[in-house]
Amino acid sequence: METHAVALDIDSRNMTSFQIGIVAICVFISSLDGFDVLSLAFTAPTIAREWGLAPASLGGLFSASLAGMAIGSIVLGPIADRIGRRVNAQLCLVLMSAGMLLSSVAGETTQMLVFRLLTGFGIGGMVPTINTIVAEYASAQRRDFCIGATTIGYSAGATIGGLLAIPLISHFGWRSVFLLGGLLSLVALAAVTAMMPESLQFILARRPPEAIIRMNKILARLGKSPLTSLPVASERSRSRNPIAAVVGPDFRKTTALTCSCFFFAMMTFYFLLSWFPKALVDLGLSIQGGVSGAVIMNMAGIAGGLFLGWATAWCGLRTLAIAYWCGLRALATTYMVLTFASCCVFGLIPVSGWMMFLEAFAIGFFANGTIVGLFAVLPTIYPAGVRGTGAGLAMGCGRIGAAVGPFAAGLLLAGGWSYESCFCVMALPMLLAGVFFLAIAKQPQLVSSGQGIGDGSAAAWQRTGNAHEAQA
Repeated sequence: METHAVALDIDSRNMTSFQIGIVAICVFISSLDGFDVLSLAFTAPTIAREWGLAPASLGGLFSASLAGMAIGSIVLGPIADRIGRRVNAQLCLVLMSAGMLLSSVAGETTQMLVFRLLTGFGIGGMVPTINTIVAEYASAQRRDFCIGATTIGYSAGATIGGLLAIPLISHFGWRSVFLLGGLLSLVALAAVTAMMPESLQFILARRPPEAIIRMNKILARLGKSPLTSLPVASERSRSRNPIAAVVGPDFRKTTALTCSCFFFAMMTFYFLLSWFPKALVDLGLSIQGGVSGAVIMNMAGIAGGLFLGWATAWCGLRTLAIAYWCGLRALATTYMVLTFASCCVFGLIPVSGWMMFLEAFAIGFFANGTIVGLFAVLPTIYPAGVRGTGAGLAMGCGRIGAAVGPFAAGLLLAGGWSYESCFCVMALPMLLAGVFFLAIAKQPQLVSSGQGIGDGSAAAWQRTGNAHEAQA
């Protein structure tokens, strides 16, 4: 019996309240990620005035947390495949809490940069972990919706954070925004410790001590009968180096395409998230107006993600992703193209009135919808034994792009570029991401994954194991 057999049994059931609770915790954590990452974007105009920061220095602060996210994704993703998804989530939340609380007492630019780097490190490891947990505990019928809801949680957290940032900054100063984020991260840590189980597929793949006892405790909460013994699994699939596997012959091309797609998409996405409020303020709006524009952009992101979720429920995300076989554009790729178009239109819109906020809505709708599509596809590519490693590597490359985007924009603006020109140039990477996304959709791992998480990849994984067996 293959290691994903229990997951397929879960696939055939309606989701229990226990599974819904797991997804809800992950959505809450995702919303904290959105709040934590954008806390600097919301407070940037105030911090820049108080500390007298130039655009290049501010861009460096924006990129610090994103660079930390890149490192966290690459370093902590593989750790999740060794110590477990639950333990890794706890570790990441500790790092996030410490980074946010320390940011609230930062006294100068270097301190803030270090603390934002620490916050980003925790978030970087958290995002692939919670997406993997959701993918493994959601039923087949609701998996795309649940992953989409988790991704939308990011926009929801950013939206709520923007709404809270306005009165917090007005009454208590910018430090209160980071303090609130740190306290909420501690609440999430308590929720994970009390209610989140370990991944069933991790236990099956890694066979930790008392694995059968741990499995049966989780199965009991799922309303299933206990196992008398663990399903048989290939020793090689449990002991082989997961990093070597995701860059090995079976996954090399897919990994390269996925990392490239995430790099370019995140480069544009985080440029927009980081600089949009500051751009609105510099172009003539008040600080409250700039934050309001960012809130509208993130609310539109929720709408864009919900629309993609509705579309995937209607015909399935994988069907959309390979729709070009029938002469149609992939929906996610269309989102990428329209993100580029919306950014180019930005410079033609007057910096006042309802047209500006309509433009903010369009940018948020398509940019966030793109990320929902990417995050929903990612867990289908790799099998359970290397899913955290593969997702972490792809998201790590995405975070590198995310760090490059805001910093590059800061350099352009410091060099005398207008916001209008900067938005057009920084939207170009999203078009490249669309090209790579279409190439990913052609890969057999994705196309054959309709039967469950990682089925197609599991076959390739097994072929790799057989090859190693033959060599031995």
